[in-house]
Amino acid sequence: MSVSLSRRFLLCSAAAWAGCAGVAAASPPKASVRPMLRPQPASIAPSTGTKATAQALQIIETANLGGQVCYAVADAKTGDILEEFGGEKALPPASVAKAITALYALDMLGAKHRFHTRVMATTPLKNGVIDGDLVLVGGGDPSLDTEGLAELARQVKATGLREIRGRFLVWGGALPTTAQIDQDQPQHVGYNPAISGLALNYNRVFFEWKRSSSGYAITMDARSLNYRPDVQIARMSVAERNAPVYTYSRRGNVDHWTVARSALGNGGGRWLPVRRPALYAAEVFRTLMRAHGIVLPPEAETTSAPSAQATLAELRSAPLADLLREMLKYSTNLSAEMIGLASSQADGSRMPNLAASARKMSRWAEQAAGVGGIDLVDHSGLGDTSRLSPRAMVALLQKAHADQNLRPLMKPFLLRDEKGRPKRNHPVQVAAKTGTLNFVSSLGGFATCQGGRDVVFAIFAANTQRRAAIPEAQKERPRGARAWNGRAKMLQARLIEHWDQRFHA
Repeated sequence: MSVSLSRRFLLCSAAAWAGCAGVAAASPPKASVRPMLRPQPASIAPSTGTKATAQALQIIETANLGGQVCYAVADAKTGDILEEFGGEKALPPASVAKAITALYALDMLGAKHRFHTRVMATTPLKNGVIDGDLVLVGGGDPSLDTEGLAELARQVKATGLREIRGRFLVWGGALPTTAQIDQDQPQHVGYNPAISGLALNYNRVFFEWKRSSSGYAITMDARSLNYRPDVQIARMSVAERNAPVYTYSRRGNVDHWTVARSALGNGGGRWLPVRRPALYAAEVFRTLMRAHGIVLPPEAETTSAPSAQATLAELRSAPLADLLREMLKYSTNLSAEMIGLASSQADGSRMPNLAASARKMSRWAEQAAGVGGIDLVDHSGLGDTSRLSPRAMVALLQKAHADQNLRPLMKPFLLRDEKGRPKRNHPVQVAAKTGTLNFVSSLGGFATCQGGRDVVFAIFAANTQRRAAIPEAQKERPRGARAWNGRAKMLQARLIEHWDQRFHA
């Protein structure tokens, strides 16, 4: 079994689909484990010659994005602003917000922090029998997948357990439960799942369809590299219609989906979000236990933290730094939200909801950077009402450069030529976080210019009026969004090359 490979499978599949569309004992520690970005006076200060040059303004005009474009670039060592355009203007940061979440988590939890998922019993195991309840206990691990649940089932089997005489319970209360990250997103997109202290497969179920002699053969499963357990908590039926492509309703604890027959073609598959993640994980775990000959009663969700007598199995996540690297690389929204919530609770407080945690992170970021202009509504950037200024982002990045804790986690950003092709041997080395919503594009990170000078930068572009006018039927793939995003990425590349020419010495 390889949990890391399975996680890569899930992450890559989510990234591929996103590209087509235009991802008690279990609680975090009570105090910060490794302070890494403590509040201090701002080192970002304007210097002479910081206004946008005629060349930079021409780059913005050529992009023809409409809406607003703003940016700031600073010397990474001194913090002096080198050039800016609307640097104090706050726009939606999209997934650039995940870079702030990463810094927040490193400060509050520490790079070596691991999340735990456990299987516990309320009475001791005697002669292969538990007279009490068996409890699947979530500990806020965003990377738990079916491979991990299979390992927990194997560990339980190894204890000699044969029979449960009580209930099979599941607890996801380590984090507040939310039905979806952003209420304004389409119901069926896999990058907008529910949040809970127990997540499985990034809280997505795989819907697959194949044409058959009688119509379509449909499966809903919790697949990984080595397992493909069917699930009943999410169900699909084919409807005779052209639009909408998907509909969703919840009946009891079950997610009911319908799909338009005209949209199916010969076959295919996609990840759909799960709205009851703790019960989803419990159902899959029960199936895996049955494969070991251990029959569990139907799962039930408990809202009370378990007080167990024995731990039968335990699975630890990879260190936080590794989870953050994957989060930044694949831009997984659920990872950002769960890690952000756990970070907000690291001091022992309990977050009532996602918005409260985002406000707490925003205040932390403003204090750490020594500037204002940070007002986030979530930890992933999925909500388009979040606001962040380039100057505030640059201030945070400059302090992160001094700590050398963020750039190693960021993936390289390849500059592109006029036809959009990546320049793989470009002399400017960039490590950054991208952010993309429909008609919103952002980029923030680090660049090493020719000659070795390091700079930090943030570029935000948003046409909020055009975004607000997207018809409901086009929210996943609005007309013109792909071309707009391509021009925005070209703008980012040309600005970075402009800065290299101006500040590389």
